[in-house]
Amino acid sequence: MSTASKQMIPNLSQVQTTTLGSFLFEGFMVPSIQSIIPATRIWGPALTVRLPGTDGAALVEALSIAAAGEVIVIDRCGDLRHACFGAIAATAALKRGVAGVVIDGFVTDLAALLDIGLPVWCRGRSPITTRSRGIAGHVGAVINCGGTMVGPGDIILADENGVVVLDPAMAGEHAATALRLQQEQIEVLHALNAGKTLMEIAKARSGSGENRSISGKTS
Repeated sequence: MSTASKQMIPNLSQVQTTTLGSFLFEGFMVPSIQSIIPATRIWGPALTVRLPGTDGAALVEALSIAAAGEVIVIDRCGDLRHACFGAIAATAALKRGVAGVVIDGFVTDLAALLDIGLPVWCRGRSPITTRSRGIAGHVGAVINCGGTMVGPGDIILADENGVVVLDPAMAGEHAATALRLQQEQIEVLHALNAGKTLMEIAKARSGSGENRSISGKTS
């Protein structure tokens, strides 16, 4: 997706995946895909990669064409043994200006990845790596990552709680709803700190016509 196209996407930098999870039911990757760097949040259009088995050639292609601000999303096709991403791949991604990487699988070179600082979400780490065989794999197709379908240009939002995939056409509406809910959660926290009980707050909100959950947490 071009820079001009990305400018059409609403700014999701303040939106929390957990807030989206309070009113959306689809688009969330399995919770086991988590960031290797605490308290990190990224968002951007997806550059999708299908990377089966031990063949890492498609990732080499993706890292050579990725546009600044894109999120590389990697479908490992069920491989839960080989790491497809390490220090060299992270450096290449950083040089391309990639916002981050989401992998339905494993990474290697953890210490180097932390030193490089590229935001990466994955299932864990492994010392066994893929090779650039050029036999299979694809860039820019619809993939399945973490149990969720991801197409090229879909909006990825990832933070310390997980990863969600958003339809670009709905991202603005969802962002507006999430930001409103987050503000309401702040107001609930202020009321709790002022000595109100959850029951009192719930009754007050019900009386004012608000009928949303007050159990959410915001940072």
